[in-house]
Amino acid sequence: MQRQGQMTEDGQPAPRRVEPTERRTPRPPAGAPKRTSPRQFMHEVNVELRKVAWPTRAETTNYATVVFIALAVLMALIFGLDLAFGNLANFLFK
Repeated sequence: MQRQGQMTEDGQPAPRRVEPTERRTPRPPAGAPKRTSPRQFMHEVNVELRKVAWPTRAETTNYATVVFIALAVLMALIFGLDLAFGNLANFLFK
């Protein structure tokens, strides 16, 4: 505890240091980027969105179909397991 500055050498708690509060708002670090205007931000968002490789309508339909089929299979699996474990619990505890 002495190494951390929480105790003095005689075993007493160290006095707490009070930091001066001259500035109320912290100053940003020297290399921090400056804030941009909302217009500049929206322009940069638009530029980045143009770089995105958007899927075609057919690809989106195929992906959605795969997701819905997988969802249906998993729902049926969970329903079946829930039904089986419920019946097993009823059989064991009745």
